[in-house]
Amino acid sequence: MKKDEKTNVMRVLDAKKIEYGSRTYEQDPSMSGEDIAKILKEDVDRVFKTLVTCGKSGEHYVFVVPVKEELDLKKAAKAAGEKSIAMIKQKELLPLTGYVHGGCSPIGMKKKFATFIHETALESEKIFVSAGKLGAQIEIAPQDLIEVAQITVADLV
Repeated sequence: MKKDEKTNVMRVLDAKKIEYGSRTYEQDPSMSGEDIAKILKEDVDRVFKTLVTCGKSGEHYVFVVPVKEELDLKKAAKAAGEKSIAMIKQKELLPLTGYVHGGCSPIGMKKKFATFIHETALESEKIFVSAGKLGAQIEIAPQDLIEVAQITVADLV
């Protein structure tokens, strides 16, 4: 990504005058979030992944959790007020959100979904989330992310 090449996520943040940093790297589809933290030379606890789910009601929900953790579906369902929640199929991600697997960001999805972030995000001054495309991350203050994406903080792992 060229220095002047902005993602939709970056454009949203720029429009709202929210401070962020961006980092790019060569993306290999087999990379885990922990691999990305190593490439960024950042603490794995500060790098978060964005997961999209569907509740029993048919509503979709977005969960932002540390890359080294797994989303606890029972805790996620409780946070969303659902009886149960399941991950969506990978092929559903792009048409639903506008993002590809590995490049999904809680900011700038095609449609606004109820979004939740794991409470440990608040333990860091800045965290990393996808910038909305493979090989690109943004570093942002958790409170700014929570505000711009209207995110609820919850225990999710």
